[in-house]
Amino acid sequence: MRVLGVDPGLTRCGVGVVEGVAGRPLKMLGVGVVRTPSDAELGERLVAIERGIEEWLDEHQPQFVAVERVFSQHNVRTVMGTAQASAVAMLCAARRGLPVALHTPSEVKAAVTGNGRAEKDQVGAMVTRLLRLDAPPKPADAADALALAICHIWRAPAVNRLQQAHAAARTPRIPVRKVTR
Repeated sequence: MRVLGVDPGLTRCGVGVVEGVAGRPLKMLGVGVVRTPSDAELGERLVAIERGIEEWLDEHQPQFVAVERVFSQHNVRTVMGTAQASAVAMLCAARRGLPVALHTPSEVKAAVTGNGRAEKDQVGAMVTRLLRLDAPPKPADAADALALAICHIWRAPAVNRLQQAHAAARTPRIPVRKVTR
């Protein structure tokens, strides 16, 4: 499974691609940040993020896109920018027919470190260890994007089984009678 993780942000949008399956060593295929100037118009910034994510999708051909779920913070402007960047990532994936998974920050931290309240440096240290890197990716947005991809790889099998069970439970069971003539 190849996953593009996206840590959305207007100024720095972290992106990272991880390949692997749950229970096996994972491999980082790429990590970086799509940057936009804070003094640029909002529309220009969103287009720049779109172009950056499209380049990552073209280059790495992921099967899934994992995006950090936007949560309410005290600063509404920060939340709005994060939500807008998140929507761009989801749009890019949907345009290509790629499934998108949203993971909360605490879910990602718990998956990668075992603690849903872990600090950024702990996440970076575990990403470094899990991907057998020489140093934590910088800035933290890049490490967070890799953590999102790792989280999705590890949680996807369980989530898929739950979704299949839900779908099966909702599907009405209509008895089939054999008609004889």
